[in-house]
Amino acid sequence: MTKVFDTPLYPYARHPDQDAATPPRHKVVILGAGPVGLAAAIDLAQRGVAVVVLDENDRVSSGSRAICFAKRTLEILDRLGCGDVAVEKGVTWNKGRVFFDERDIFQFNLLPEEGHHRPAFINLQQYYLEQFLVERVQALAAEGKPIEIRGRNRVEAIGRHSDHVRLEIETPEGPYELQAEWLIACDGANSPTRRMMGLDFVGRVFEDNFLIADVVMKADFPTERWFWFDPPFNRGQSALLHRQPDNVWRIDLQLGWDIDREAEKQPDRVITRLKAMLGEDVEFELEWVSIYTFQCRRMAKFRHGRVIFAGDAAHQVSPFGARGANSGLQDTDNLCWKLALVLEGRASERLLDSYDWERVYGADENIMNSTRATEFITPKSEISRVFRNAVLDLAARHDFARPLVNSGRLSVPCMYDDGPLNTDDDADLPMRARPGAPLPDAPLGDDWLLGSLGSGFTLLAIDTPCSDTLRMAGLDVTVLRVCAQDNPDLAARYLGGHPGAVYLVRPDHHVAARWTRFNAAAVEGALRRSIATPQGGQNV
Repeated sequence: MTKVFDTPLYPYARHPDQDAATPPRHKVVILGAGPVGLAAAIDLAQRGVAVVVLDENDRVSSGSRAICFAKRTLEILDRLGCGDVAVEKGVTWNKGRVFFDERDIFQFNLLPEEGHHRPAFINLQQYYLEQFLVERVQALAAEGKPIEIRGRNRVEAIGRHSDHVRLEIETPEGPYELQAEWLIACDGANSPTRRMMGLDFVGRVFEDNFLIADVVMKADFPTERWFWFDPPFNRGQSALLHRQPDNVWRIDLQLGWDIDREAEKQPDRVITRLKAMLGEDVEFELEWVSIYTFQCRRMAKFRHGRVIFAGDAAHQVSPFGARGANSGLQDTDNLCWKLALVLEGRASERLLDSYDWERVYGADENIMNSTRATEFITPKSEISRVFRNAVLDLAARHDFARPLVNSGRLSVPCMYDDGPLNTDDDADLPMRARPGAPLPDAPLGDDWLLGSLGSGFTLLAIDTPCSDTLRMAGLDVTVLRVCAQDNPDLAARYLGGHPGAVYLVRPDHHVAARWTRFNAAAVEGALRRSIATPQGGQNV
């Protein structure tokens, strides 16, 4: 059967830019047509910003690669027009199990609370997500949106200037040049952009190797995340099992540090390991095999003048916890509304500095959690192993020990506490919806809260009188009125014990400020801070 990654989805085609007498200038050029680059392109195009995506490939990634996409990512995909198709194809899960040796020591539920549109996670091969995003790009282009992908366009050199970036590009028909007012580098952990600019990428490489094997088999395992410490089929190491669509199962096996990586990837060696885990009689086919090493690294800064880095190009974490692709989508969700306002002249470039602050903060949080998971999963001393095993023994019998078990703290949205764009807060309102937090979803009539918000700033007014329409700091603010009595789940998540509240919500659905009553001057002040414009100052 032909796989989606075998077929060019955006094949090379000669573009008029290649015949231009002088290098054409574009508003935004994105390097890399992976999930992060495609998400950025869609977000910008939906905001009316012209964008060109360049990639040296012409098809989606081979192998499943990233497979676990978190609730926050699904909510971002909803805004990009891809949420439904991703969830429909993906395998939905909320629960997981942890095993120690041959014992099932406990299980967990990542979303025990009812009243959310999206699940805690779906499992979906990265190539399917990329396919859906490419198809969304093509649909937007067919509608006349200013978006395009150029396959087999490899950037060979970058020149930075005060008001643009110059790109030298190689194609099957020879070189040409482009200029970009802004360049977004989404070209992966081995980012050529970062290398050409001579920028740092520092952190830790952990001395361990893990085998990834995607196998096609019919199995009756439940749709849960299963993680083993010291299982009988992989003594002294760990293992992970996940279900994907199309009867594909992801298996991760810890191998240790001193191994022959090429030998371990040979099918006969892999099959022997998998039969020890699954049983001699289980029939399966290998679809994809890879070996990876834990790495936790990031750039010192994500913005360098007119070049902005996102996704693995800016930061890299170990895969346990599903924090790679999910954090990359949070990068673009944070960046694109800000860049659009700058390009429209409604905000100064100072607003882009908040992207650097907030997403470096998010990267550090992910690296911290990824590092802690790695150290628990792969203890590097005998005393560390004794401590780890004691925690696992206790967790089998006592609830208090279970939070200490770390098989990968799974991806959650970043809380921008103390972020530069946050303003007022009434601390008596629920902590989960504080400034800097992503807006928790809730039922809203026959719909959902997050699906009812606009693409710009929204004022969520719950049983609080305020203006029907707002225009402040040069921006139109959507007003969403909610009756608490008709929406009890929403009221519980946003009011606490108060009779009413007002929330100023950013375009990326993070809370900018909140109050227990409406005050126009306070809202305008918070809005100005949210776009990095001083109170009473000019927008540009």
